[in-house]
Amino acid sequence: MSTEQSAGSELTSSEQRRLLRIALGSSAGFFVCKVMNWPYGVFFTVFPMLLLGMLPVFNSLIAWQFVMGTVVNVLELYILHRFFMPYPLAMTLATFFIFTVHFYFMAKGKHYLLWASGLVTLSALLHFGSYPGAGIGDMMVATMLASVTAVASAAILYWLIPETGTPPAPPEHTVTFTQIRHRTLLGASLATLSFVVFQMLDLRDSLSAQVATILVLFPLTFQGSLTSAVKRAKGVSIGCALAILVQITMYDLISHLTLVVLALFLTVMLTARLHLIERAGSGMGFGALTTIGILFGQYMQPDADILYSSLYRFSSVVVALTLLMLCAYALHRFLNHFAATRDTTV
Repeated sequence: MSTEQSAGSELTSSEQRRLLRIALGSSAGFFVCKVMNWPYGVFFTVFPMLLLGMLPVFNSLIAWQFVMGTVVNVLELYILHRFFMPYPLAMTLATFFIFTVHFYFMAKGKHYLLWASGLVTLSALLHFGSYPGAGIGDMMVATMLASVTAVASAAILYWLIPETGTPPAPPEHTVTFTQIRHRTLLGASLATLSFVVFQMLDLRDSLSAQVATILVLFPLTFQGSLTSAVKRAKGVSIGCALAILVQITMYDLISHLTLVVLALFLTVMLTARLHLIERAGSGMGFGALTTIGILFGQYMQPDADILYSSLYRFSSVVVALTLLMLCAYALHRFLNHFAATRDTTV
């Protein structure tokens, strides 16, 4: 058996190159953000994880979708904030409409990366931008800078660490109209519910939990989301444990950027390897990987207590995902009562 065909706990040569790209891309985004003193470092750290971790290839079409997804998000945020923010009911309905558009194209399989990556970004932007005092202009600029930085670093890394083989073709995407309606309504309703609950309870410090409630909806089916939620919770616990270990190990050295970047690189290598070994898309490893990105990008600072942040992140994610899955089960059963929105896919 060739190296490219090996399985189990060993990475193929292609996956080893992909592992290096994920770690270097995330570290580079984090480093550039800190050196330039740009806000919202979470985008600079997580965007390369999404771009390099979700897909095994990179080309001009993928780059275009990723950047255009961010452009769409900026426009969506501006419209929501400019016209709907003062009116809670109108804001909720407008948010539901926008989520519906995203999930509709995801369910159809049309430019999936554009609408899926945009969904994560939009959720984070709404989370940050809906509270008083949020710098919407700074947020839009930082998001665009993070997107361009992620695409540029991906292009450079694919040039420095090229692929030697041909990646497998993606599976054919065939769904019926009733499945598209079911998955669109299921995803949009749950994403909107997540947004509303986080606003009503003023959970402005629960970015990990809000992002988790969006990522687990990517399978577009109840059973797929349930499996993803369980793996996500396990991944968050691993990511939080690693972040706490880094905080304890570095102690008062946390102010040295070079050491923090090195620590990020090593922890991303560990979690990205778990993600690649799973070969399961958004599984436990990807949950650990993005948790590291959120904790480092948003909370790893000399005056921050990442121990409390990590423990709070884990508990909030578990509670949020448990409640979300209960609502998903009820809505899934409700939609299956009608022939026009029935989806028996597990």
